[in-house]
Amino acid sequence: MFLLQAPQVRELDVFTTMPEHFRRRERSDWADANRGGTITDSFLEGPVFDDAGHLYVSDIPWGRVFRINPQGEWALVAEYDGEPNGMKFLKPGTLLITDYKNGLMQLDVATGRVTPYLLRRNSERFKGVNDLIFDAEGNLYFTDQGQSGLHDPSGRLYRLRPSGQLDLLLANVPSPNGVALSPDGRVLYLAVTRGNCVWRVPLLPDGSVAKVGQFFTSYGPSGPDGLAVDGAGRLLVANPGLGYVWVLNHRAEPECVLRGPAGASTTNLAFGGEGHRVVYVTDSTHGHILHADLGTPGLQTGKAADGYRK
Repeated sequence: MFLLQAPQVRELDVFTTMPEHFRRRERSDWADANRGGTITDSFLEGPVFDDAGHLYVSDIPWGRVFRINPQGEWALVAEYDGEPNGMKFLKPGTLLITDYKNGLMQLDVATGRVTPYLLRRNSERFKGVNDLIFDAEGNLYFTDQGQSGLHDPSGRLYRLRPSGQLDLLLANVPSPNGVALSPDGRVLYLAVTRGNCVWRVPLLPDGSVAKVGQFFTSYGPSGPDGLAVDGAGRLLVANPGLGYVWVLNHRAEPECVLRGPAGASTTNLAFGGEGHRVVYVTDSTHGHILHADLGTPGLQTGKAADGYRK
C-alpha cells in the first residue's frame, strides 16, 4: 500500500474493565471451537448505546448481556442459553441480537427476558449469525458467518424487510462479519474477516446488489471485524489481529490509526459520549472497553421502522 501521507497514530485508553466477579474462568463450547480450547473468561462484542448513554455489550461464550453506565459501572442484564454477538435497538428497551447459536433473538432490557425473533430461513438453521444494522427505511442487514473462510467461502449477507421478506444478497463470502452503511445509505460495507478485507456492496434501487468489490485490504493474523461510519463518511474498521482501529477516507486510505494496548483484540466499536464523538471499542480477550475522542460524531444508524414485523 502506497500512502501520500502517513496516518496519524493515536492510542486507545481503557474506559472500564469487566469486574472480576463477572469473569468465568472455565471452559466453554464456544471457546473450544473458536479459541482452541483456551480458557476464556469473557469475549465482549456488540457495543451499542441507549438514549440515556448506557453502553450495552454482549459476552459470547457465556450468553450474557451487560449494561455499563457513563461512570463505567457494570450490571448484568441477561444470561441465557445462547452466544450473543452484534446488537442493535429494535425499539426503546428492546435489543435485537445476532446470536451465533440460535439466530436472531430479542431482549427486553428491563426484565432480562430473551425470546426468539427469527431462528430459521425456510426451515433451515443459519450458519451462525454475527452482526447487524438497520437502514433509514427499517431494513435490517445481517451477516451469517458460521465457520466460513477462504476454505469455505459460503458466508451470507441477508436483508430482512419490515414486511418480513428475507432476501439473500450474498452467499459467497469467506467469513462475513461487521456491517456499516454509507451516509446516503446506498453502499453497505462488509467486513470479510478471513479474507482480511472490507467489501463494498452497492445497494441498488430494485433491491439487488451488483459490482461488489474489495474496498480495503488489511493484513495480520485476524482480519476486519466490527465497522462504523462517522459523520464525515469515514469508515472505522476494528482489526482484532492487529489491535487497531483503522479510520479510512473515501479512497480507503488510513487517515488515522487508533491503537489499543499491547495484546488488545479490538473487535467492535460504537460511538457515544458527549456529542457522540467518542468511539468505544471492545477489547474482547481482556474484558476491556477502550475509547478515544475522534472529534467527529459517529453516523447515527437507522432503526426498525414503526409497525415492524414483530
